[in-house]
Amino acid sequence: MLSKVAKLLTRNYKLILTIAVLLLIPSALGALKTAVNYDILSYLPQDLDSTQGEKVLESTFHDAATSMLVIDNMQSKDVTALKEKIKQIDGVNSVAWVDDIADISVPKEMLPQVLKSAFYSDKSTLMLVTYDGSSSSSETLTALGNVKKLLNKQCFLSGFSAIIKDTKDLSDQEMPIYVVLAVVLSLAAMMLCLESWVLPVVFILGILFAVVYNFGTNIFLGQISYVTKAIAAILQLGVTMDYSIFLINRYDEEKPKFQDRRDAMAQAIQNTFLSLSGSSLTTVAGFFALCFMRLSLGKDIGIVMMKGVILGVITTVTVLPALILQFDKPIHKYTHRNMLPSFALGTDFLIRHRRAFVTAALLLIIPATWSQAHTQMYYNLDQSLPKTLDSIVATDKLKNQFNMLSTHFLIVDDKMPSYQMENMVDEIKKQDGVKDVLAYDDIIGPAVPDGFVPQSIKDICKKDGRQLVMINSRYRAAEDQENQQIAKISAIAKKYDSTSQLTGEGALTKDLIEIADVDFKVTNYISILCILLIVGIVFKSFSIPFLLTAIIELAIFINLGIPYFTGTVIPFISPTVIGCVQLGATVDYSILMTTRFQEELKAGRDRLEAIKIASNTSFKSIITSALVFFCATSGVAMISKIEIISSICSMLARGAIISGLIIILVLPAVLYVTEPFVSKTSFSWKTSQKAA
Repeated sequence: MLSKVAKLLTRNYKLILTIAVLLLIPSALGALKTAVNYDILSYLPQDLDSTQGEKVLESTFHDAATSMLVIDNMQSKDVTALKEKIKQIDGVNSVAWVDDIADISVPKEMLPQVLKSAFYSDKSTLMLVTYDGSSSSSETLTALGNVKKLLNKQCFLSGFSAIIKDTKDLSDQEMPIYVVLAVVLSLAAMMLCLESWVLPVVFILGILFAVVYNFGTNIFLGQISYVTKAIAAILQLGVTMDYSIFLINRYDEEKPKFQDRRDAMAQAIQNTFLSLSGSSLTTVAGFFALCFMRLSLGKDIGIVMMKGVILGVITTVTVLPALILQFDKPIHKYTHRNMLPSFALGTDFLIRHRRAFVTAALLLIIPATWSQAHTQMYYNLDQSLPKTLDSIVATDKLKNQFNMLSTHFLIVDDKMPSYQMENMVDEIKKQDGVKDVLAYDDIIGPAVPDGFVPQSIKDICKKDGRQLVMINSRYRAAEDQENQQIAKISAIAKKYDSTSQLTGEGALTKDLIEIADVDFKVTNYISILCILLIVGIVFKSFSIPFLLTAIIELAIFINLGIPYFTGTVIPFISPTVIGCVQLGATVDYSILMTTRFQEELKAGRDRLEAIKIASNTSFKSIITSALVFFCATSGVAMISKIEIISSICSMLARGAIISGLIIILVLPAVLYVTEPFVSKTSFSWKTSQKAA
C-alpha cells in the first residue's frame, strides 16, 4: 500500500505541488481568522474561587476589565470633561471618579478620608474605568485603545487590560520579524552543514507549507495564546527539519539504484516514512505531556505543536519530495565542499578517554540537579515586558503616587447584615499591606437610607444579590507578601460568608503560582514516561530507554540550572516548556546514534568498531539538526522584548546545543561501556561474538 502511494505521489509530483499551493489559500484565511488570546491568567482552571469571581465581575458588575487612570495636575472641571468623553466610547461600561459621590466644588480636604485616599494623591487624581467585555476581549482592547487616544501627557493608564493591550501591540509588531529571522539564520546554518546552496531553500519552502497548514487549522481550536502564536512556527521549523534531512539522504542513497529518479524518490519515501513516524513520536510525546497542565496554556501549546509535528511528517513525504523532484537539477548542480570537518579523530579521542567523559557526566549530575532546583522564577506577567511601555510606566506611577500596586475584588452576599460587613471590612483594613477598602457603606455612609442612593451609584457596589468590595494593596501581584495577604483576606471573608469569592490579578496570580508548581512536576513525569515507553518499544530494550533519557535529562538540568549561576530570574512557564520540548525534540539525536550502533553490531562488528562508525556517521546529522534548532530559536531570543517569549526561545536554543554536546561527548562512551549490560537487557540486540 505504501509503495503504491509513494509511486502515485512521485509520478504526479507537479499535481501534488499545485494542490499544496492551492491549500495555502484556505490555510492563510484560517490563520487570519483564528483569534489570539493575550491573557495568560484566562487559562487558569475555571473551578477556582478567583476565576469564578472573575465571571461574576464580568457578568454582574462589568468590572473584570478595569483600568486605573492617573491624571497629573489637571483641574477638576477638565477631569470631569475627560470623564464624560471616556464614557461615550463604545465598550466602556462605566467611569468612576469622586464627582459620582460628591460635588467637585467641595474641597478635597472636606471629603471623607476613604474617598480622599482612594481618589487623590498630592497633585494627582485617580479615575476607574470599567469595560463591558472581559479583560482581554477584542471589544475591551479596542475600547482601551480609543481611551488612550483621548489622553495627553498628563494621563497614565494602568491595569491588567492596559498591560494586555501593550503586550498585544508589541507581540503583533515583533511576530513577522521572528519568522524572517528564524528563516534567515536557519538557511545560514544549513548552507554551512549541507553541500548544496539550493537545498536549504527547498527545505525551508517545504517546512513553510507545513507551518501555514498548521496555523490555518488552528481555526478549529477557536483561539490560540499569543505565546503559542509567537513560538509555534519557530519550534515547528526547529523540530521538524530533521525529517527533511532524513529524506534527502535516503533519496541520494537510492538514486544510483534506479534509472528513473521518481522511482528513487518513491523508494526513499517508503523507507523514510517508517523512520519519520518513529522519530516524530518522541517529539509528539513531549508536546503531549504539556496537555496535562492544569494551566490550559500548556494544552494550547501542546495541541498546536503536536499538530505541527504531524503535519511536518505528512508534508515531508508529500510536498517535499515534489519540491525536490522539481528542483533536482539545481540542487545537485550548485554545490560546495563539505564545510564540516571529519569526525574520525574526534571519535577516536572520545572513545580513548571514555572513562573521563563518563566520570565528568556523573560529576555534573549533582550541581546540575541542585542548581535547576534553585533557579528563581517570576509569575508577575508585567515583569516580562519592557519598562518603557505605557502601561508599565503607569503602573509605576500608581505605585509611587498612590502607594497602590494591585486591587482585589471581594464579592459577598448582599444579604450580609451591615454590622457583619463593617466588622469584616475592619478586619481586612488591619491586614499588612492593605492601603484602603472601598465598600458600599464606606462610600455612601451607613446613615444614608438605601432608597436615597441613586441606582447608578448603587450598581457600582450592589447588583443581583451580590455586593462588591474593592481592596487596594500596596503589594505587587505574585509577591510572597501579596500572596499571604490574599490568603488572610480570603479566610476573613469566608468566616463571614462561605460563598464569598476573592478575585483580581493578585488572586489569579496566586492560583497561577500554586498550579504552575504542580504542572511542572506532572508534565515532566508524563514526558519522561512517554519517552521511556516509546524508546523501549523501538529498541525492544529495558536498559536503552533509561540510558538515553538520563543523558537528555542531564542536558535539561544543565540548561535549567544555568540561570541560577547567572543570577537570572526566568518566567514561570519556561521550565515546563523546556522540560518537555527539549526531551522530546533532542532525544532523537541519541536514538539516531544508538540505532546506527545497533546496526553495526548486528553486522558482526565489535563494539569498538561499531561505536566509531556510529559516531562518525551520526555526528554530522546531530550537529546539523542542533545548529538549525539553535538558529531558529536564538534569533527570536535576541530580538524579542517580551521576556516570556525570549526566555523560552533562548533556553530552547541553549538546550539544543547542550543536548547535542552531551550526546556527542558522552553517549559514545556510555554506549561502549554499557553495551554488555544492554545486550543482556534487550531483545535481539545481537552483539558480535568477537571480544571487544
